[in-house]
Amino acid sequence: MEKKERGVPVVMVLKDLEGVPEAALPEPFTIRRYAEGDEENWTNIHLEADLYSDITPELFGEEFGHDRKMLAQRQYYLCDGDGKTVGTTTVWTNADFPEKNWGRIHWVAIVPSAQGKGLAKPLLSVCLKRMKELGHNGAYLDTSSVRVPAINLYIRYGFVPHIAKAEDAETWRAIGEKVKDEFKAVIDAAIAARS
Repeated sequence: MEKKERGVPVVMVLKDLEGVPEAALPEPFTIRRYAEGDEENWTNIHLEADLYSDITPELFGEEFGHDRKMLAQRQYYLCDGDGKTVGTTTVWTNADFPEKNWGRIHWVAIVPSAQGKGLAKPLLSVCLKRMKELGHNGAYLDTSSVRVPAINLYIRYGFVPHIAKAEDAETWRAIGEKVKDEFKAVIDAAIAARS
């Protein structure tokens, strides 16, 4: 699969984990936590779904280490009716974000054959609820300016642009031209608050 232009990295924040939207998981899909051996499933999902990143067999260990107990508490897999893994994301810890008790939504992916079936919302809902259970006060995530459908989803869930410098505002202005009309005001407000 040919990789596409990566775009510009952007950060989004969710300052409050209260009132996370509910989203029903369509049948026959299920969501489960990490089990031993899922490293290969994670890699395969990202190889199929991620058109922007360089996915290698070593990447899982580089991103998450090898603490299986921690992974079993924080990493989720979306499975089809046959139990095959078709999506994943992780409720990760915060290594370097200024808000130290915030969790991180990390490495969201759903394989193309399972996209467009209403699966990202329930996966994100489960993760944000788990983040709150683990004692986090807020959430953040990194994404890219080219991942507009993902940005639309995150805004729907209450995430807003994190604008730390002038270049961020310029990037978000460009993204604002591509998101759904109903979300443009969220981006404009974040830019205005930073000005």
